[in-house]
This record gives sequence, C-alpha cells and structure tokens, in this order.
Amino acid sequence: MRDWVGWHEAYDDPSSPLAARLIQVRGHLSQAIDRARAGPVRLISLCAGQGRDVIGVLPGHPRRSDVHALLVELDQDNAALARDHAAAAGLSQVQVRQADASLAGSFADALPADILLLCGIFGNVSSADIKRTAEAAPGPVRAGRHRDLDPAPPAAGSDPEDPRLVRGQRLRRGRVRRARHRQPHRGRGLQAQPG
Repeated sequence: MRDWVGWHEAYDDPSSPLAARLIQVRGHLSQAIDRARAGPVRLISLCAGQGRDVIGVLPGHPRRSDVHALLVELDQDNAALARDHAAAAGLSQVQVRQADASLAGSFADALPADILLLCGIFGNVSSADIKRTAEAAPGPVRAGRHRDLDPAPPAAGSDPEDPRLVRGQRLRRGRVRRARHRQPHRGRGLQAQPG
C-alpha cells in the first residue's frame, strides 16, 4: 500500500513537478470560480488528497463565501489533514468526506456540481478507467457550468508532467485523445452505482 501522506510531501518542494502542477490547478480553479454564475457555487473534488488545491484557493478568493465544497478522499490520514487545513483556514463551508470517490454514492448528495475537480487521479488508474472517467465527468456537472477538463491550450513540446497530460492521454471537453507517454496502471475509475 502506498504512503499517500508521504506522496503529498513533494508539493512542499517548489522545484517538484507536483508543486508546479498545483500552481496550475489553483490558477484554473480560481478562474472557474470567477466564471461561475452569481450565487452559491457547488464544488466537488474527487480523490482530493489533502485538499491543497481547494484550500489553497478559497481563503483569498473574493467569492470565498459563495463556494460550498465537498472533498472526497479515501485515505484516512489525508482526509484528516484536509479537515484540519480547512478548519485552520476558517473554511467552514468545506466538507471533507472519507469515502471511495470511484463510487458515485460517495458524493451523489452534493450533485449537481458547478465545478468538478478530478486532480491527481489518472496517474493511478488504467487507460480504460481514464477514458470511462473522462466520459462520465460531465454528467455530475450542472448544465452550462465549468466542465472543461482541459481549460488551457496545450503548449508546444508538452511536458509529460503537464497537468493536462494524463499518462499518454490528453483530456478535452470530456473526450480522451491519445498522446505518447507512460504506461497504464490498474484501477477502477469513476463508476456510477445503482441508486
């Protein structure tokens, strides 16, 4: 079993690819919140880890009080850290749920979302699960809301650590396009569960 708390330590090293990815994810998240309709914004983050993306954006965001977030994380220690970080940042509207994010029942009560974050998942599941998850991702998002899985155009000579590249796949508006990188791992991906 992987030490997921230890894995998150790379975010603390400013020279690591994970730290660079976190900066990009936070920028995209901030823009998505900016573009969200007026009023309450429902945000769901699946496989949220320690919540560094959401908890790193909300404290200083002008729409902080509009955002109600559900962070779903299976790892008990990371979920506890996310709860502690949210509380320390005064984010009472951020709920952290220790649950399996691959099961829709783990977050169904928070649907539909205005913003759905699927960050750090695809490096740990098979290519078939990446495709299935990308195809299912628009479903939980409220119609007309932020659902673009690749909000920025790809850069020339894209780096394999680019957050838009997922083990050889480029995600764009819920479709998966083949690229050339990395080998797949096994996993389950996002799966709908009968209600």
